[in-house]
Amino acid sequence: MRQVTLRLMPLIAGWAVLCSPIGSVHAAPPTEAASCAACHGAFGEGLPAENYPRLAGLPAQYIKAQLSYFADGTRKNAIMAGMAKPLSPAQITILADYYASLPVTMPAPAASVAPDFVARGQQLAEFGDWKAGIPACFRCHAAGGVGVPPYFPPIAGQSAKYLADQITAWQTGTRQGDPQGLMHSVASRMTAVDTQAVTAYLAALKPAAAVLGDTQPVLTGGVQ
Repeated sequence: MRQVTLRLMPLIAGWAVLCSPIGSVHAAPPTEAASCAACHGAFGEGLPAENYPRLAGLPAQYIKAQLSYFADGTRKNAIMAGMAKPLSPAQITILADYYASLPVTMPAPAASVAPDFVARGQQLAEFGDWKAGIPACFRCHAAGGVGVPPYFPPIAGQSAKYLADQITAWQTGTRQGDPQGLMHSVASRMTAVDTQAVTAYLAALKPAAAVLGDTQPVLTGGVQ
């Protein structure tokens, strides 16, 4: 009996790890991340209902650049400017490396795509609209919107409102720092309907599913 028990112990231990709470398998966050967690979640999963984006799994160099942009005003956001300005270069590196190391363990935010938006949203995400001068989102952000480090972050599964706010920020110039002014140029050609359609489509993509090539959004009667 003792021999059987000893043989089962590794299996039981492995099952315990798989079934343990998400937080227990994460490395302890650095002290610098304490203030980030209030808005971006304990493990960088984001708070879609409050319009705070997911940080987990974003490229470290991208995170470092955004914090620098918030600090120097290249990217304008009163809350983030106040958070970023006191950070030293070393602290920025610590935060960037930490959030980049976190897996995307959360599903996509609760989102859905109205049938009327599916075709247009998918067209813009996968193929763009060259007649309007709009390249496909996935041309830069990779198939499924999983991102291409270090300049093009993952966009699958981020909340529709957050993505729409970023398109507006690129349009108005309150967000800058994009390579060769690319996002400003693309966003300036997008209509309000284009923005609503593509952001709803992208928000309904589960990040993990997008990596596996399953890019079918959730379809319901309305956009949430």
